[in-house]
Amino acid sequence: MKIVIAPDSYKESLSAAEVAQAIEKGFREIFPDAQYVSVPVADGGEGTVEAMIAATQGVERAAWVTGPLGEKVKACWGMSGDGKTAFIEMAAASGLALVPPEKRNPLITTSRGTGELILQALESGASNIIIGIGGSATNDGGAGMMQALGAKLRDANGADIGYGGGSLHCLSDIDISELDPRLKLCAIRVACDVSNPLIGDNGASRIFGPQKGATEENIVSWTEILLTMPTS
Repeated sequence: MKIVIAPDSYKESLSAAEVAQAIEKGFREIFPDAQYVSVPVADGGEGTVEAMIAATQGVERAAWVTGPLGEKVKACWGMSGDGKTAFIEMAAASGLALVPPEKRNPLITTSRGTGELILQALESGASNIIIGIGGSATNDGGAGMMQALGAKLRDANGADIGYGGGSLHCLSDIDISELDPRLKLCAIRVACDVSNPLIGDNGASRIFGPQKGATEENIVSWTEILLTMPTS
């Protein structure tokens, strides 16, 4: 008998590989002679990089980047076996698991670290990047990511805004003239398991904001900001 074990990760607890190991251990007590095949899967959140590396015979890499609270964190990312596609997950650099529950505040958390991982992928020559966006601690509309990649986000006086969702209320202009030019040569795809739009009753802020620490007032404010967010 062959038993295929294909679990996802348990949020803020076990990776998909660890879950698979635990399941196999339990099954072996009942079916010791079975053949076991472990296939960890992912949904765009924690464990996405690990699963994609395994599926493509790729390699794991790591970099020190800016964490969601501005501290330095060591984040893992991956490269496919053929060296063409980089795998990144927001959970590794800008993830909810990196922020203690009592410190979760999307007014100050930033996605900058994810942008820094994209820079790492570009430096490594990736022509394709797949980004899993689940499990993030942020609600900054990707502003921090853009800032890391060279975009200038300014207020009405021409000064750079800060980091975090709370800085978006003063955003007046986005200048992408200094955006990393290598992005034009790289295809970027987003991996997720939901179909929520950016705004609205089923929007990102409304559905996922509360788990990041957002209040009702925050959610209403961000919905208005994202609806009128300036373009370059």
